[in-house]
Amino acid sequence: MTAEFSLAVHGLVFLLHKDTIVTSDELAANICTNSARVRKVMARLKHFGLVRSSEGKGSGYHCIDHSEAITLRQVLNALEETAVSTNWRSGSVDMDCQIASGMGAVMDDIYENMNLKCEAYLESVTIGMIQDRIFQR
Repeated sequence: MTAEFSLAVHGLVFLLHKDTIVTSDELAANICTNSARVRKVMARLKHFGLVRSSEGKGSGYHCIDHSEAITLRQVLNALEETAVSTNWRSGSVDMDCQIASGMGAVMDDIYENMNLKCEAYLESVTIGMIQDRIFQR
């Protein structure tokens, strides 16, 4: 999972709370990042139908109907991310040592199971629940 996930969740909660059109500059200021990065992430969310945008004068982003029900798993899927991943694998299948040759497959299985559990958890958390938690409703 990358920082884009956090940015997307932050942006969705902010849009839900504001319940109006918000520019990428306003989102960036609240998220504490740059507006180009916000636009990149919001474009992904828009493509998957998780936000709407308007162009021209008064342009910006706004929440969809029932955006409080968007799950964190939907956000993860829109960003085409996995919850747990690694770019490095220890050992080598070509080595004589059973540990060195078997560790990669075992770790792949562990990561796969962690992802399934993470996805189940992310399916149970919504943007509305996060907003409620922030405002302790």
